[in-house]
Amino acid sequence: MADDVLFEFLHMEMVYHIYKDQASRGEMDKDRATCVSTLEGMGFRVGQGLIERFTKDSPSFKDDLDVMKFICKDFWINVFRKQIDNLRTNHQGTYVLQDNKFALLTQFSNGKQYLEEAPKYLAYSCGLVRGALSNLGMDCVVTAEVSLMPSCKFQVVIQKI
Repeated sequence: MADDVLFEFLHMEMVYHIYKDQASRGEMDKDRATCVSTLEGMGFRVGQGLIERFTKDSPSFKDDLDVMKFICKDFWINVFRKQIDNLRTNHQGTYVLQDNKFALLTQFSNGKQYLEEAPKYLAYSCGLVRGALSNLGMDCVVTAEVSLMPSCKFQVVIQKI
């Protein structure tokens, strides 16, 4: 319980610090993209490290769907203390992970009041997922979408080589 709150505060402070640092430099157009990229990169590295730790005693995965099930259950539970509420796929490399009460958005209001602020708080989480999948051998693009807070959908598109 207490460690969940600490993680949420740390996440909020990381976002605040990165956006404040970029705003002090002056260029607002480049800032938003740079901040999102910085947060996503931080999440990517952390995701790589976490997945190494979480899979060290796991058997190997037989396909992409097994990997995504692991992400939705074990990885999500270890990071956010709950499972993904819904996993959908088109069986062609696109997966949609839906979390109806995403931990890093619950400190905001329910509804649409702070909807425009939500994307900057999702960049780190997109990086976490992308880093974890990268270390499992899946090159992908991860995007997040919020239509009603605190619900969030992460879209994972696997890049086929």
